[in-house]
Amino acid sequence: MKILAYGVRDDEKPYFKTWQAAHPEVTVSLTPAILDEHSVDEAAGCDGISILQTDPVGPAVFERLVKENVRAVSSRIVGTDAMALDTAKKLGIKVTNVPAYSPAAIAEFTVSQLLQLLRNTRRFEAKIHAQDFRWAPDVSQELNQQTVGVIGTGRIGRAAIKIYRGFGAKVVAYDVYHNAELEKEGLYVDTLADLYQASTVITLHAPATKDDFHMLDQDAFAQMNDGVWIVNAGRGTLIDSQALITALDSGKVAGAALDTYEKELPIFNHDLRGQQIDDPTFNNLFARENVLMTPHIAFYTNVAVKNMVTVSLDHNLSLIQTGASEDQVI
Repeated sequence: MKILAYGVRDDEKPYFKTWQAAHPEVTVSLTPAILDEHSVDEAAGCDGISILQTDPVGPAVFERLVKENVRAVSSRIVGTDAMALDTAKKLGIKVTNVPAYSPAAIAEFTVSQLLQLLRNTRRFEAKIHAQDFRWAPDVSQELNQQTVGVIGTGRIGRAAIKIYRGFGAKVVAYDVYHNAELEKEGLYVDTLADLYQASTVITLHAPATKDDFHMLDQDAFAQMNDGVWIVNAGRGTLIDSQALITALDSGKVAGAALDTYEKELPIFNHDLRGQQIDDPTFNNLFARENVLMTPHIAFYTNVAVKNMVTVSLDHNLSLIQTGASEDQVI
């Protein structure tokens, strides 16, 4: 059996090597190329492929895979919204993802970013580098005094709730699908409006769906408390960036930690040193002292990378051998 892994980074290679050693019956080949119309021919002779990318996988690519008799595609990340899944399904291609490579990694990161916002870390760092060691006027806030509104109570949201409560914060939650344990504890509110009105912090752990596009828009911000803090390590499209800028300008939003951005693809995970970024909205947010922007790294730990590789390969092998797998998208 042969599996080709596309889009392989150097930090993933040790885990591919370990998995290969544990599965001598499978030959795993690696390429740094992403899966597209130019690289799809590399899958010739393979039984399945593993991919890691947010770039589109269009209908033509799936059609070429079928011609190469490749019908097992396993993504090493959660999102499959950039794939032409309708085409894949019609062609009989099976697709899996890794829905939870490390909920703790993302949850810990969101809390650490919120702490930096509350403690004015970026402002103090700028002052200290300028040799201004005065405290005032940048008095901080404490997490234990906050009411954190968690939107999305899947694995990541629940992990975040556990950490927030460990700090002594009050938590309220909203999700279309209720978790039984959280429901018993009475954490859910009935509507997003209820959550907005109750919260001093709002953290997003919802998926990118058509219904959730620009969940936080002008109307949503208008319903929030003045001076609310926003944390987004979910999906960039959950926030209307222009509406966020307006809310920051007015003081409705005190600050934001953004690990995702709705137009991040040409920016995040690229070396743009010395280059002008041609995105006025991004530049506006990035320049603000009360906005922490990070390049979609909340997941990026050794535990997560290992799980992304291992689980993806396990899924791909299962598809090849049995035609089915856990975490099967189609």
